Amino acid sequence: MNDEAIAKIFEAKGRPSDNPLIVHIGTKSQLDGIVKEIPPVAEKLMEHFWPGPLTIILPRKEGISEKVTAGLHTVGVRMPDHPVALALIEEANVPVAAPSANRSGRPSPTLASHVYEDLNEKIAGIVDGGATGVGVESTVIDCTSAVPTILRPGGITKEQLEAVIGTVSLDPALKDEKEKPKSPGMKYTHYAPKAPLSIVEGSREFIQRLVDEKKEEGFKVGVLTTEEYHHIYNADVVLSCGVRSDLASVATKLYDVLRTFDASEVDVIFSESFPNEGIGNAIMNRLTKAAGHHIITE
Repeated sequence: MNDEAIAKIFEAKGRPSDNPLIVHIGTKSQLDGIVKEIPPVAEKLMEHFWPGPLTIILPRKEGISEKVTAGLHTVGVRMPDHPVALALIEEANVPVAAPSANRSGRPSPTLASHVYEDLNEKIAGIVDGGATGVGVESTVIDCTSAVPTILRPGGITKEQLEAVIGTVSLDPALKDEKEKPKSPGMKYTHYAPKAPLSIVEGSREFIQRLVDEKKEEGFKVGVLTTEEYHHIYNADVVLSCGVRSDLASVATKLYDVLRTFDASEVDVIFSESFPNEGIGNAIMNRLTKAAGHHIITE
């Protein structure tokens, strides 16, 4: 791998050097130069979910750049499910190390305009493949542990994984911010809008009271909700993030909505919470990280 090119990724993003990169492949044969072995459980996952939003952690081969793996003995590998991404990898004729195309800490891009907003003049160009399909990033699962472990929830749910390979555990750090995450990059703030964000676990009447208090103090207040309840809030900026009865729609729109709050220049944002099940796990993971774990309970 080209260490100079890899270093430019970290420079453009302002990415910490101990946050490893995911390696993207176009064919399974490209795994031969990347990983030492593929456990049967990983084979099953590849058969069912590749190409798709699933990153699999495997033992790395010697020769893989330590800049990619952040010095770890493992590497995360994914086969994307997008014709433009696959064509790019085919044209390169090598595996491609590639994180999300945003400044580190910011909401991930779901449109080419988001990439331009964050990385204009820091990169050579932008390939516009249209809006992302899932919205939130890939699920990351560690297949080097005795029980496969989700390090980052994402587009493939725990329930979907368990239907294929049986029991899957969650990294304890996903539930308890005091725990040290197995994935080094998960210790950093991610996905954050410019204004402070709080997740509210309580009634919509309680959220409105919080909004009213901030407005009385002179703050410009934003509320993140869904189509079902968009009309009930009296705030300066109320944005819908999909339909609560279809959490996949929320996942698709989440980052775009967070960036829209930035454009609206609100001073503070209150977000409704979402069920911690299915893709709701990924939504709440991203919101919790974006909020710096600031949750208000009624």
